[in-house]
Amino acid sequence: MAVSRTGDWARARRLLEAGSSRLEGAMQTALRQEAHALRKEVVQGLTQQAPGGEPLRPPSPLTLAARQLAGFSGTKALLVSGALRNSISVVVEGDEAFIGVSRTAKSPDGESLVDVAQLQEYGGPPVVIPMTPKMRRFLFALLRQAGLAGQSRSGGGRGVVVTQTPARPFLRPAFAKFRQGASRRFLARVAKELGLGGPG
Repeated sequence: MAVSRTGDWARARRLLEAGSSRLEGAMQTALRQEAHALRKEVVQGLTQQAPGGEPLRPPSPLTLAARQLAGFSGTKALLVSGALRNSISVVVEGDEAFIGVSRTAKSPDGESLVDVAQLQEYGGPPVVIPMTPKMRRFLFALLRQAGLAGQSRSGGGRGVVVTQTPARPFLRPAFAKFRQGASRRFLARVAKELGLGGPG
């Protein structure tokens, strides 16, 4: 029975001859490069409102009205202050990389950004909020600002408001897109670090 070789055996031989320490250094560099490239993909997805090419659900009219009343004029999802986008970080330890929101990340007002990220990524359950007179006045102001005054809203007339945060995945779509071709890119980066060619 004949044995046939497939693939670039000459290149594989050169990689093995480069030595384990040099190869390990090249792999660490390639891992860091891939991790930072994935972070860039997530950040660009938020900025362009289409992580992994999947458009983010836009903010509701009431959310936009609340932003306007608070002095924010932006209309993009998840980008009121930029704190969530800016909290996307890279941590490389050994042969593993973390790309996401650290558990220690906080917004300017001290809110846990990992909790914000989880809520936005997966959405939240319905929340029933009892209405105080002050809250009712604020809700009516929001409805007027959004051009929705007079329309029936969830929980209206029962002294409660039911609200729910919809899922706006910004990590999973970027990860899924980036996964395509990851092995090839990684090996090309390693080869480049070893002087055997690779991406320019």
